[in-house]
Amino acid sequence: MKRKLAVGAVLSASALLAGAIQVSAGIAQAAPNPAAQNAAAQNRGNALALAASQAPSAAKALGLGAQEKLVVKDAIVDADGTRHFRYERTYDGLPVLGGDLVVHQDAKGQVRSSDKAVTGSLAPASLSPKLTAAQAAGKATGAVQSTVGIAKDADAAALTSVSGATGNAELVIWAADGAPRLAYRTTVEGMRADGTPSRQKLVTDANTGEVLSTHEEIETANATGTGNGVFVGNVSLTTTLTGSTYTLKDATRGNQYTTTLANKTSGSGTLYSKTTNSWGNGLASNKESAAVDAQYGAAVTWDFYKNTFGRNGIRNDGVGAYSRVHYGSNYVNAFWDDSCFCMTYGDGASNTHPLTELDVSGHEMSHGVTSNTAGLNYSGESGGLNEATSDIFGSMVEFYANLSKDVPDYLIGELIDINGNGTPLRYMDKPSKDGASADYWSSTVGSKDVHYSSGVANHFFYLLAEGSGAKTINGVSYNSPTYNGATLTGIGRAQAQQIWYRALTVYMTSTTNYKAARTATLNAAKDLYGATSTQYNAVAAAWTGVNVN
Repeated sequence: MKRKLAVGAVLSASALLAGAIQVSAGIAQAAPNPAAQNAAAQNRGNALALAASQAPSAAKALGLGAQEKLVVKDAIVDADGTRHFRYERTYDGLPVLGGDLVVHQDAKGQVRSSDKAVTGSLAPASLSPKLTAAQAAGKATGAVQSTVGIAKDADAAALTSVSGATGNAELVIWAADGAPRLAYRTTVEGMRADGTPSRQKLVTDANTGEVLSTHEEIETANATGTGNGVFVGNVSLTTTLTGSTYTLKDATRGNQYTTTLANKTSGSGTLYSKTTNSWGNGLASNKESAAVDAQYGAAVTWDFYKNTFGRNGIRNDGVGAYSRVHYGSNYVNAFWDDSCFCMTYGDGASNTHPLTELDVSGHEMSHGVTSNTAGLNYSGESGGLNEATSDIFGSMVEFYANLSKDVPDYLIGELIDINGNGTPLRYMDKPSKDGASADYWSSTVGSKDVHYSSGVANHFFYLLAEGSGAKTINGVSYNSPTYNGATLTGIGRAQAQQIWYRALTVYMTSTTNYKAARTATLNAAKDLYGATSTQYNAVAAAWTGVNVN
């Protein structure tokens, strides 16, 4: 953490000394307004402080036990003063996994309702573990080692090595399955066959060592994705000039920047810098071209969230994430990593196909938004909703940018040709066209890989925005069916994305499943447009259209 703060301080100083070179990144940009930024930061700080001050009274209103405490994670205050406070819970001082909840108050602080990841008591049978932290870490490491040679899921290569547990196993309360028990949380690191780092967070029973949950923190999407970029073409970037040196660092967007790993698989990389302010030539052979894609993708994603939802960066704290390009050798993937707060891109097959496509940038960085809001678990139906959220906002970032070289569409990773036959990675209008994704909900959807169970929500969003049946959008042909054969009329992307974002940030929790997502989006539509509105009815009809009733 100290190292990150030191780097941020140096970059900030450079921007203050030389100023930022402002160039439109292919979309409308306003010059930075420090007063407005400071006001937004103060408003958010005030909301968080209010949520903290309200925690004891909210806990009392919800009937929480004396051993339970609320810890603020996020806070949203509507224009009319209605409050939505997101909390994590502790029990006897221990973090509770599955204890997260959202408290909805009126402007006077009266609790009106709440959304809980789990209901019922959080009290475990015992608070005395039979295993020591070291024993728990050993069992967790052993559990990961037993998976060497086995692919994590359909979207990740097999684990090839395990370096072991990092830090001490942490004592927690596991309550996500509704059966609270004492557990340990351990992080185990390793490497996969395709060069992707692995950082698995395991929850194990504190008495038996049984694995209760495992979550891969390195979230990937098989997609690729550029001055003059490989995929974005000719665009302009906001850079920083210090003395006579330009760098790919954007002081107007939280000091986000782009580095090269020069085919290494660790470290923060080397910041792109040169004495001219022209970057890349559109060819993958020029190592700056992929950096242009990455820097532009981060800028557009920042602007999309800021101008569409008023969100000030991935964490809504004004701090920009950074991007690393040229990761590993022949690495055919890209990933977001919460621990470094960064995006990473490989160069693809033969190191000639960088994965820096625009919707990949939007998809991966949206994982960071989900992590800092609903925190959807990356397994089961909540995992499908997590992936779908990234597909939805990744596509919306593409529509927001509206590039001629990367025409906006409802296809995921359509330019990277990762399948080798010109087909996209996923389709939102009819997800099953990829051969594995689900068009509709069924009782078995939760057992699918999260990149395939996401199809239900992707299909819902397409139907909500565009409606059913055959149509052509930006030259791309779609034909979206419905489970019940109904003909649906879309409400448009602008309103559909507002509904999904509010549902994610105000109503969803870590364990939200498809049934709960229906309720969350209906609540969001009611808040935004009214309970008798066309939009509310369209949300209900679109969920019915994918068999979520």
